[in-house]
Amino acid sequence: MSIANSWLICLVGIFSIVLRVEASTFCNATQACPEDKPCCSQYGECGTGQYCLNNCDVRFSFSHDSCMPVPICKSSSTKFKDYSSKLGDANTFLGNVSEADWLYTGNVLDYDDEESLILAMPKNSGGTVLSSTRAVWYGKVSARMKTSHLGGVVTGFILYSGAGDEIDYEFVGADLETAQTNFYWEGVLNYTNSANISTTDTFEEYHTYELDWHEDYATWSVDGVVGRSLYKNQTYNATTKSYQYPQTPSKVDISIWPGGNSTNAPGTIAWSGGEINWDAADISDPGYYYAIINEINITCYDPPSAAKKNGTSAYVYTSSEEFLAKDIAITDDEVMMDTDEGSGLNPHKGATTSSSAQKSSSSTSASSDHSTSTKKSSKATSTVSSSSSSSSSTTKDGDKAVSTVSSSATSQTASSASGSASSSASASSSASASSSASSMSGHNMGANVAANWGLTAFGVLLGYIL
Repeated sequence: MSIANSWLICLVGIFSIVLRVEASTFCNATQACPEDKPCCSQYGECGTGQYCLNNCDVRFSFSHDSCMPVPICKSSSTKFKDYSSKLGDANTFLGNVSEADWLYTGNVLDYDDEESLILAMPKNSGGTVLSSTRAVWYGKVSARMKTSHLGGVVTGFILYSGAGDEIDYEFVGADLETAQTNFYWEGVLNYTNSANISTTDTFEEYHTYELDWHEDYATWSVDGVVGRSLYKNQTYNATTKSYQYPQTPSKVDISIWPGGNSTNAPGTIAWSGGEINWDAADISDPGYYYAIINEINITCYDPPSAAKKNGTSAYVYTSSEEFLAKDIAITDDEVMMDTDEGSGLNPHKGATTSSSAQKSSSSTSASSDHSTSTKKSSKATSTVSSSSSSSSSTTKDGDKAVSTVSSSATSQTASSASGSASSSASASSSASASSSASSMSGHNMGANVAANWGLTAFGVLLGYIL
């Protein structure tokens, strides 16, 4: 075979990359997702599978039923002793709540000394998010935790819904004596919604932070003392003739993320305490910035008396018009997909008989296969390094675990890990969200790119051999 023909094979390989690597499709207030990628993720990207879970944004999806129904609230008390192996991987989870009560993206480690769970943020990573698999539609949620510290490092404790409703605590590492509180209605940016609660050292000391959310009011408490109250009747907007009060089923998220990352909007960097120092002492020992979670308690309240009830298993949106409490129904709709091709429009898309049987019989933690056990005398005793385990590694730094992350699956949490968090500092948050969404797509496309470059190289080699 001639050299010309060998290069022809090479070009065929390159062309296959162009055909197989699809451009990301983004979603926002002016552009909904297309039917073939019907679900708008929390980070503003369209897709199927996991995009249709984990705070799928019903506002910008193809239709109000594109996102999967959300599993109904279940009161629980979770102590995070030796818990990392029980976590589900948010990048592979398909909605089976019997597999896990909590999902993670990023890096988590067991901390035996304090019978707690570490949310770790190694150098140049996007941080870590811990999320509930069920939603709360009014209830009391408390977290006993220690925040991270230093400028540019943000810790969040948030209730976040698929309609953009949010009630939150945020902790900026440069100010360890303040718990920032905020709320959002359908993602509307309102700088007057924030308020601060004074406390003592949030990094060195455990505190219990509580969100008590009712149909007509909400309170924020620290160590049992109410520091802020919000009443629904205070949120009436005469222009829209609506109460701009969080009112839709919300997942629980706890996160650590680099608000001071140099790629973030200037307002976000300034709010978070300045640009993050990726060479700080924590990055050398133990090898990461971290927040520590000891316990989370969830008490579910009854849904509104006027709620539509056609079952007992799931929350669903019934309209694409307003996304208010009146547009929520409680049903027995399926909450689980068979494959990552599924969505609320067709949960079984891509399924085979064998895969469906396997899904229905699954009851073990989704993360158990990729957790790595290590021994050390201090900080962490077990690691689950990155939700995409094939691209992360665990090394030693003295007797501490150091998690090195190269996966774009972790990068998706950067700047957007806490929902509308960065928007409290800057209206430019959509830019960082788009960046996060872009990196989110990386782990989905990476395998195709690698496979096609392999085909290209094979074409060149075959041409010269022949």
